[in-house]
Amino acid sequence: MKDTTGPIGLTGNLWLNLAENKFLGADRINLLEKIDELGSITKAAKASGISYKTAWDTVNLINNLAEKPLVDRLAGGKGGGGTSLTAEGKKVILQFNTIQEEHRKFLDNLENRLGDTDSLYPFLRRISMKVSARNTFAGTVTKIIAGPVNTEVDVEIGGGNTVSAVITHDSAIRLELKVGGHACALFKASSAIIGVS
Repeated sequence: MKDTTGPIGLTGNLWLNLAENKFLGADRINLLEKIDELGSITKAAKASGISYKTAWDTVNLINNLAEKPLVDRLAGGKGGGGTSLTAEGKKVILQFNTIQEEHRKFLDNLENRLGDTDSLYPFLRRISMKVSARNTFAGTVTKIIAGPVNTEVDVEIGGGNTVSAVITHDSAIRLELKVGGHACALFKASSAIIGVS
């Protein structure tokens, strides 16, 4: 089982898009850097952990999308073939790495502003709950009866039907429920009581 303890960190994948297509991301930049370092598409593919065909397909895609080719392919022969980056390719790597560095600084800044993230995990867990349309009812809050511990909330879900829920007083405050406000009622079949008035 994965350890889910510890602080929550922020990560993000950076992509440069061109003509509504994914153009360059960290994996493609890594391939370009390996080509520049090793001078061989075969060695670059192996060092990047991808197949030779995937590497060639990626290079072709990048070159086709770019205004100027980023990779030069030298034909084999007596002197041997090879692959190298063009001046444009080297420039694009530098630009991407600059953007990547700023992106990381941005995420670090967000982490610092979040401060203690211990309370964030339960919230994220709640909003990522898997529910189906069958146990979710959206409507309007029509009545709130606050008690010392629990609060009863009535939600009009259309067709003259009302769903009543009893939640803790603290939950009602955190949810900022108010009459006339929008709310979604979620329930488990084992917790539902159906009544006819």
